[in-house]
Amino acid sequence: MKRNYSAFAEDIPAYSGPKAARETHADLKQLSAIPGHIYTRPELQILPGQRQFSKMPWLVPMLELLPPTSISLLKEWGLSTTFVLAKNYNKLVHVWESVTAMVELWHPQTNSFIFPEFEATILLEELEIMLGLPRYQRGEESAISYTAEQINSWSILAYITTKKNDLYSMTSGMHVHLLPIAQWIISQCKRKTTNYTAIAKAAAICICGVILFPEADGAISFGNLSIIDSISEGMKIGQAVLGFLYAGLTSAALGGPFYGSVVALELWMGMHIQFRAVEDLTMECKTMLNHPLAYVGGRLHMSPRAWCKTAQVKGIHAWRQYLRSLTVADFDMRPRFMHGRTIHLPQHTGLALRLLGNGALVSYNPDRCHLQCGAARTVVPLLSHFPPIQERKRGDAQDERDMRSAVVH
Repeated sequence: MKRNYSAFAEDIPAYSGPKAARETHADLKQLSAIPGHIYTRPELQILPGQRQFSKMPWLVPMLELLPPTSISLLKEWGLSTTFVLAKNYNKLVHVWESVTAMVELWHPQTNSFIFPEFEATILLEELEIMLGLPRYQRGEESAISYTAEQINSWSILAYITTKKNDLYSMTSGMHVHLLPIAQWIISQCKRKTTNYTAIAKAAAICICGVILFPEADGAISFGNLSIIDSISEGMKIGQAVLGFLYAGLTSAALGGPFYGSVVALELWMGMHIQFRAVEDLTMECKTMLNHPLAYVGGRLHMSPRAWCKTAQVKGIHAWRQYLRSLTVADFDMRPRFMHGRTIHLPQHTGLALRLLGNGALVSYNPDRCHLQCGAARTVVPLLSHFPPIQERKRGDAQDERDMRSAVVH
């Protein structure tokens, strides 16, 4: 069935600089014209109503038993920040009212948040730094991890255990359950086995499944299992994490379930919208106590002694009003952790970048967010580091397949 996103969406021309982005922004603000978008359905409950996301009572006890050698391997694979977030996961409080209000501003075709005066999105470079993931360097296209074929989960889990009963308990349908894997880790640690690499791989599945690829309570898909497994081989997973989050935001914006790294989304919101570093504050910000930034803010130049710009914004109605009237001055376009960082854009106008991830290519349009990227610190690469690179035409057969794949995903 052909997607009908109304005439304004089909007529958006290929990006051709800040001027074109400004000219098309007025049309993109008409989120209410997108069939099924939750912008027009404020009564729809797409996210959990409680302030706390479901906790994993097995997570922290399992992490506390990990041998030092396995922890060192996790750090060597670039999962130090993910490990810290997982160890404090049960302390985090997700404010779903703010997340819901943000999702209502997500445009499923441009994959960006549409504010009154500008567009913004979660940049790949931002995500890699916020989550401490190994960052892509030019010329490393072959090191990008993605899933394109059917996955044999048992071949991956067999490195952890070859017992059929364990394998049966760890998998069902197209998902892998994290609790049996955590129980296997705990049993190995209590027996003081020396299979440190297998323990580290199993722990990586658990912490990445909770922090980077949350899809269902205590379970991940086979495709994401393959991506997590590739970390130990030195593969870069930033594109997969961001692509999965983009797909989850699109699903939620169209009234479906929300999935993806809500921790990454809240880190991004905290750095750009909620908090601002102030040097002379003597009191700690109580709003940050249960925010992900309380545990990883140091490496992002954000301490608990910060000013919370949204401290008085309470409830879904207040968050909607605040975000739908957000100005350029209220959005921190250049957080300190991005100072001096290179942001890669398309090679030239008319080209679209796509994030490689689990199962599908996700459209990536950082060039539309010209204020956020900032010309002074942007480098256009000679060759795009997001393969494949191709001209994008909205409304053609390829665009229809991409959008339908994103919605189904």
